[in-house]
Order: sequence, then structure tokens, then C-alpha cells
Amino acid sequence: MPLVRRRPLLRAAAVGGGAYVAGKRRAQSQQRESDQEARLEQVEQQQAYGAPPPAPAAPAGPTPDTIEQLRQLGQLRDQGVLTEEEFAQQKARLLG
Repeated sequence: MPLVRRRPLLRAAAVGGGAYVAGKRRAQSQQRESDQEARLEQVEQQQAYGAPPPAPAAPAGPTPDTIEQLRQLGQLRDQGVLTEEEFAQQKARLLG
């Protein structure tokens, strides 16, 4: 019967490496869960103490300069200098 040589060091290295990777993944997973729980607790505390949510920023209205430019564009359209398409493009550029 031939003597089969086994590789115990290679096997031990493979098993040890796999265990190391599994341990790191588990630690990362636990850290993520811990961070998520901390964020949830912070949100719950804010809600419990009645902290108002941040107000959304109010959209800025057209400035007086923009309104004047729109009037001029409207006059040019009425005089026939600008077509409807050109007027719409310039209006979108000013308001957009």
C-alpha cells in the first residue's frame, strides 16, 4: 500500500485563514448593527424631546431683475422679434 502524504500545514493554514476571515466579517457586521442602533436611538430621542425636523428650504422667488428681463422678453415677443419657441427657451433659461 503506497504511503499517501498529506499536507497538514496547508490544511491548517486554510482552516485558520477561513476562520480569520469569518471572524472579521462577523466583527464588521456587529459594528454596523451597533452603529445603526445608535442612530435609531438618536432619532428616537429627538422625537421624544420634540425636536422639530429641519425645515425645508423655501424656493427662491424670481428677483426683480429676472422679472424685468421677462417683461423685456415679452415685449420682444409681442413686437415679433422673438418667436414663441425662442421666448419659451429664454424664459426657461431665466427661471430654470
